[in-house]
This record gives sequence, C-alpha cells and structure tokens, in this order.
Amino acid sequence: MQFRNWSVFVAACAVALFTTVCEVVGQEAITDHQLVFAVKPLVEGNPELIQEQSAAGAGLKLWGYSVKSARTGSLGKGFTGVMVGNSPLTTKGTTTTTVYVVPLIFKIEGETFNPTVPDSNCLAGEVPLTVLKNSPMVVATHDFKVNGIDVGKTQYSDAFQRANFWMEVAKNGGTYHNELQYKFLPAITITPGTAHSTLFGNNGCISLYGGIEINWFDSLVKGTLIPRLRAKGVGPTNLAAFMIYNTTMYVQTPSQCCVAGYHGAFGSPVQTYSPFQFDTASAFGTGSEDTAIMAHEINEWQDDPLGTNATPAWGHVGQVTGCQGNLEVGDPLTGHDYPNVTLNGHVYHLQELAFFSWFFGAPSIGAGRVFSDKATFKAPAAACQ
Repeated sequence: MQFRNWSVFVAACAVALFTTVCEVVGQEAITDHQLVFAVKPLVEGNPELIQEQSAAGAGLKLWGYSVKSARTGSLGKGFTGVMVGNSPLTTKGTTTTTVYVVPLIFKIEGETFNPTVPDSNCLAGEVPLTVLKNSPMVVATHDFKVNGIDVGKTQYSDAFQRANFWMEVAKNGGTYHNELQYKFLPAITITPGTAHSTLFGNNGCISLYGGIEINWFDSLVKGTLIPRLRAKGVGPTNLAAFMIYNTTMYVQTPSQCCVAGYHGAFGSPVQTYSPFQFDTASAFGTGSEDTAIMAHEINEWQDDPLGTNATPAWGHVGQVTGCQGNLEVGDPLTGHDYPNVTLNGHVYHLQELAFFSWFFGAPSIGAGRVFSDKATFKAPAAACQ
C-alpha cells in the first residue's frame, strides 16, 4: 500500500485508497486495529543516475528489467524496473548485499520496549534480538521447498527470489543466489514524547503495546539516525533496517493505526531503509508474529528497492481494497503465512509472497508454475476496476 507523503490511511476505514474519513476515537486496544504495510517511493533522487552509480559500484547493486504485460486490459504494455543484486534471468553465482540492522529501544509514557533484553512475558526469557539473529531471514541453514521444488538451504529472501524466477534460474544451472549479509549495530534509545507516541492496550502476554507517529519517525530516521550511522558503515551500497519491538506506527493520530513496516529510498546515490515491527505478543495474530513482518518488507525492498516499479493495476486482494499499480510482493498476500520454519528451537513465522508473474501475467516463470510461493495464487492478477 502506498501512502503518498503519508497523507492518507485506510486500514481502519472502509473507504477507497487516497481518501481519509476515519472516525477519530480515543485510546483503544491494539486488537481493534488492522495491520497494513506501506512504501515511501524515491525522493530527492534521479533513477537514471542511480542506475549509473550502481553500475559504477558507487551505489546499491541493482539490475534492470523490461517486460511486456500478458494480462487482459494491459496486454503488450511495457514496464521497466530495478531489483536488488544481479539478474536471476542471466546470472550464475552469488550477489551479496549488506543489511545493517539497528535495534530501537522506545521509551513511551514510562514503558520501555527493548529488544536487547530477555522477554520473560512472551518469549520465555529469550532475547528478541537473538531470536531475530537466529531466524531464517538471517541464517542460511533451512532447506526451502517452494511449491514442491527444492530451492536450497538459504535465507528466506534468497529462497523467494530463486523461486520467483525459478524457470530462468534453472536454465542457468540453478546457481543464482541473492544473499544478504546482516550486520547488527548497537541499539539506539528513542524517547518520542507524548506528541509523537502513545500506548495501546493489549490482551495476552503483555498489557501495553507501543505506538509511534510515522511522519515524525520517518523524519527522525532520514534526518538523524541514518546520518549518525554513516560512521558505522551505513551508506548507499546497503540497506538500513530498523527493528521496532512490540511497537507499531500510526498516521497522525492513534486512531489511524497500524503500519507494521515500510521501505523507503532517498537521494542519488540512493539510500534505502526499512523500519519493521518485531511482534512477540501476537497482538495481530500469528500471521504478523516475529519475522513475518520483516519477511514482507525485506522482500518488497529486494524487488522494488526504489518503490517505483510500476505494474498493471491490481487490487481487491490482501490489504488492498481498491486498485494498486506497483510491484509490492507482500501486499497482495498480507496476513497469509508461508509455512512456519523451526530453527534453533524457535518456530518462525514468514509471509507468503506474490511472484513477478502474478503482476505481469501467464505463463508463470515461478517455482511450480504458479503465482506465489505457497501457491495461494494459481492465476495472475485480474484486471482492477
């Protein structure tokens, strides 16, 4: 879902995209709200220059594609875009991109949400950050079988991308990998103040859930946190990811909640970044627990790093109640689980994702010749009115 300048929010409103008529209410339980995802497309950057900088090694490694739609209503129409890494259509071997993960400690109205200390309420004393480090998003030890095809022992993002273009990957010997090298930086403590934060009530293993205002937070990330992290290695060649523990984001007022995560891009060379919610309280159900939200955002960044990859219109599926026209692989299947993965004694949640072919039409070049990585989509997207 694309919130242009965060000007609208439709998750809690039965209205069309880009309209805001939400009822303003007082503080509520977090379970009264729907969880959605967002993208903030490239600002203050030149896409052509970004690709030139990528080719010269001065920016994020990107590959470009050009495709003609095979879908009814857009048959033969051409689309171009860029993705992270080297092309799975032509490349053998491995591309590696660094992802810097920054755990954020939020102090909101006397409550502290700290992912670096044991969680005795929801994780039986496990440390959330350690759980993340041992997850299939980070480590490459789980053997992923996607729609009956073994795509190898790897990270979920790499497994998805291999499955996403499997028919072409297999033609090239099956050696293509788009790996992410995760580096974890020291936690940063943030005290937003009551003007930019709130507490939601929650039933279950914790009684209170944090909330931060997304406009304020996005400005903080771009204007303060990322510049501060330059000395730690964060820069245009990598992704800056921000772990938000048992805290969600809202737009302008707490009643316009909740954004689980988003990815954004700014500048030339481009700096990409992605805050993601890490939920241990199952506040929105198991479909958004632990690494499910991270899986949504990291894979959307991988396939639409600038937030500008256009597609034929699709919609009325997943979190999208109207029509949407971008290559956000998680949005059509928001809330759909990929099969759980057990690693190091922990059961991890991941989200199912839509294949490239779902957006542009049959035949599918994805694993199993279907249109998503758990085969929920058996056919490409329908035309959207």
